[in-house]
Amino acid sequence: MVQGQKRWLYIIVPIFFFWFFGQIDKVGISVIQTDPEFLKALGITGENKNVKIGLLSFVFTIAYGVSNLFWGFIIDKLGARKTAIAGLCVWTLTMISSGLSTSYEMFLISRIILGFGEGMMIPVSGKFISAWFNKIELGRAQASWLTGNYLGPAIGSVVLVLVISSFHWQAAFFMLAAFNLFINIPMFIFLTRNTPEEHPGVGKDELAFIRHSDYEKEEKITENKNFAQDYRFWLVWLGMLVNSFLFFGISIWLPTYLIEAKGFEQEGMSSITSLSWLFALGFVLACGFLADKTNRPSLMATILFSMTALFLTLAVFIPNPILAGVCMGLAMGCQGGVFHLSNMLIVKYSTPKTAGRAAGLLGFANIMGGFSSYIMGWLRDLSDGDFSTSIAMLIFASLLGVSAYVFTIKKESTKLHENYLPIQKTKGPDSKTL
Repeated sequence: MVQGQKRWLYIIVPIFFFWFFGQIDKVGISVIQTDPEFLKALGITGENKNVKIGLLSFVFTIAYGVSNLFWGFIIDKLGARKTAIAGLCVWTLTMISSGLSTSYEMFLISRIILGFGEGMMIPVSGKFISAWFNKIELGRAQASWLTGNYLGPAIGSVVLVLVISSFHWQAAFFMLAAFNLFINIPMFIFLTRNTPEEHPGVGKDELAFIRHSDYEKEEKITENKNFAQDYRFWLVWLGMLVNSFLFFGISIWLPTYLIEAKGFEQEGMSSITSLSWLFALGFVLACGFLADKTNRPSLMATILFSMTALFLTLAVFIPNPILAGVCMGLAMGCQGGVFHLSNMLIVKYSTPKTAGRAAGLLGFANIMGGFSSYIMGWLRDLSDGDFSTSIAMLIFASLLGVSAYVFTIKKESTKLHENYLPIQKTKGPDSKTL
């Protein structure tokens, strides 16, 4: 490992796999719910079939969102390392119980507990990033671990289809439990510490860089100001509500949309689904680079919400199934970029001491994803399986996202201008630095 860059090994690598496997746990249900044997085994049939499918994601995201608040306070008290290990143990057990489920109700309960266990992911990641990285590299640090957030499902959707077709839907859950038990938990035990000061592998030069700030005055103001008093935090939080509604609505229903609305077979479905997650990964990497270069994350988020509305509209009117599926994937990709920018802004508006609580509030916004998946299922049942009304609802939500972020653009532009004003110094006791 390059001297002075060990934080990328000790923190980013564990968090990458944390999200890589965690996201397969979360959204893997979108692939598994297309398996006829799974639906039959758990009694997900009849006229209210789509509502039952939507309810699986609804209860998960409700538990996931609410537990973010709980975990946010726990992290600020116990530290990110212990919290991550505890949460990983909970969701490993729920993966096993999901595979052993013999009824819809039993599986539903396992999804609730899984949501609680995984609810610490955003607060843990935000706390680690805030403590281990300098302000000037937040975009790259966030993008590095969020890569796992999208690369996991991109690869996982293909792997899950292969596992289910080769073995059984239950094997998919046992496989995910093994990943946590033998990869994730050992990494957090042996590699991570709560702060770089506690880690024996971090040198003095690297620690000095992490703690250095080129904006001392701004840092002092930030430390003395509660993030809850910053209106920009709440605008980002509102944008995250919309982001969650869109992202879960698209990602949870995309495989079903491709099979039932566009006539894809399992192989074609897994290919388009995987491509959609790769789109999200591409947007994350691009946003991580551009956010650090331009310092205009709010403007970027506004543009991405507008692009989401455009791609969803194209998906409705384009007759070609492949192009329609790609447009849905691009819309999901745009929301992946918004998710990255939202996490970066939350870390920016908080301090290392309050990062857990701030990220917990951000994670709570995921609760809207549950409503989205459930409402889409309900609308599909009302429309005899048609997706048109559901997609129209997502287009309207995209426009709400635009309206949330547009109010932060002016302040962002003003702040950027102030930071780049030429520094002028004059001699004498009354001299000032502009």
